[in-house]
Amino acid sequence: MAVKIRLARHGKKDFAFYHIVVADSRAPRNGRYIEQLGTYNPNTNPASIVVNSERALYWLGVGAQPTPTTRRILSYEGILLKKHLAGGVAKGALTEEQAAAKWDAWKAERDAKVAAKVSSVAAGKRDAAKAAKEAEAKVNDARAEAIAKKKAEEAEAARKAAEEAKAAAEAAAAEAEAPAEEPAAEEAPAEA
Repeated sequence: MAVKIRLARHGKKDFAFYHIVVADSRAPRNGRYIEQLGTYNPNTNPASIVVNSERALYWLGVGAQPTPTTRRILSYEGILLKKHLAGGVAKGALTEEQAAAKWDAWKAERDAKVAAKVSSVAAGKRDAAKAAKEAEAKVNDARAEAIAKKKAEEAEAARKAAEEAKAAAEAAAAEAEAPAEEPAAEEAPAEA
């Protein structure tokens, strides 16, 4: 029986997460499995991975083959490095202390990379929010300026209309006060 370490899909459409399982290679993707080793959620940044490393090492030791994606996940978590170091200790190439020192150095380096990525993602989010806020402020200022300009134009037009109405009223009053010219008397034609 060929045993695989692979991913079983769960979740909903466009928001999948995966269980890392040990299963017979002939079993369906989400079907029966022998043991669940952990979970993998690619929806977070960075991806959330939880793996029982002792059980994963056991299954790798008895010959279970990881799929390519699962191999990358196990490598990212350092499980394949632990297996490699354990093989070196078994062959006598390394001592337990040397293997532990190499593992600790690798773990510290990986933790530093993860922390740097988390901080860069957080900084990127802050910068994006700041840029969005500045862009919104520019749009609001432009909109307020346009409204103020329009109100000023309307006030100017109303002032001109009031002046014209006042001038027309004054002209009408002046015309009413002026003495009406009497029509010139028509001279009667002289009879010849």
